[in-house]
Amino acid sequence: MSLPVDPARYAAFLGVMAVMAVTPGPANLFAIATGMQKGKAAALIGVAGMNTGTLTWFAAAALGLGALIVAFPQAFHLLALAGAVYVAWLGVRSFRSGVKNEAGPGAIFVRPGRSAFADGSAVQIANPKALLFFTTVLPPFLDVSRPLPAQLAMFAAATIGMDVLSMSAYGLGGAALSARMNEPRFRRGFSFFVGALLIAAAVLILSRAY
Repeated sequence: MSLPVDPARYAAFLGVMAVMAVTPGPANLFAIATGMQKGKAAALIGVAGMNTGTLTWFAAAALGLGALIVAFPQAFHLLALAGAVYVAWLGVRSFRSGVKNEAGPGAIFVRPGRSAFADGSAVQIANPKALLFFTTVLPPFLDVSRPLPAQLAMFAAATIGMDVLSMSAYGLGGAALSARMNEPRFRRGFSFFVGALLIAAAVLILSRAY
């Protein structure tokens, strides 16, 4: 019985997804801000909202990427190259941030009185990191010889699972992480670590696509 996803390809995706899940971005910053300003319960509700946004992206991917696979299977080589370049660029930018010892991206302020779920969904729908993930990072891991819906279901399960763990950790430990990121030595080491992982992820994307 054939599995929906090639095990080696799926393992490579898990590695890339783990890096992207823990890398600070709008969603993780939103989780930190929600946890700091509204408490743990609101942070978890915000996480649920953000992952609802992720599921919306997967639904769109199931429609758009399916048509692309049927019409232009060779286009995935170009998407793989674009994805690798994007991930490598993130790694280089993280290295540069470490060299300059810059503070992280500006804080995202949570509006009092609004639903953490609605805000979380809006953050993820408008998240450029999510857009680039579904248009450049995910396509190289899809196998044109296997059914697309089953593949997307498995990739969605991994993405949601890792995002829930990462975002919840950021949200529940928001105050502590925020304090540590203000320490120049910790911030620099974190930037170098993330940069190295992202460069490795870019190489992994290319090796799986060609």
